[in-house]
Amino acid sequence: MFKTIDISTSALVAQRQRLNTIAGNIANISTTRDADGRPNPFRRRLVVFSADTENFDPDRGGVGVRYRVEVDERTPLRRVYDPGHEDADADGYVSYPNINLVTEFVNALEASRAYEANVAAIEITKQMADLSLEILA
Repeated sequence: MFKTIDISTSALVAQRQRLNTIAGNIANISTTRDADGRPNPFRRRLVVFSADTENFDPDRGGVGVRYRVEVDERTPLRRVYDPGHEDADADGYVSYPNINLVTEFVNALEASRAYEANVAAIEITKQMADLSLEILA
């Protein structure tokens, strides 16, 4: 029973990290310079999930969720023609982060729903434990 709560809790933590990462992407959607002030656009961050097999106990079943944050190097930067911009290249194009606002909102909605589903799973597990205690009492 507690393993179920552990699994759902690890999923809650992972989805919270996903939401934080999405918020960071949205906040940096127009960032064309790095922290040192050099022209180097922000790159979209992605949260990658995997099974937490390190803490797997075959007698108790189930595995939790592990996550890591990766930089999206595969998606090209957005190039916008703006010859007056201070970061424009010789052809007048400015490189902006590889972030699509619609995609980020959809991902945020999905992460939020996954978070809610795991909260519901914890609540149901608690109800089952309470009912079991009532039956035994």
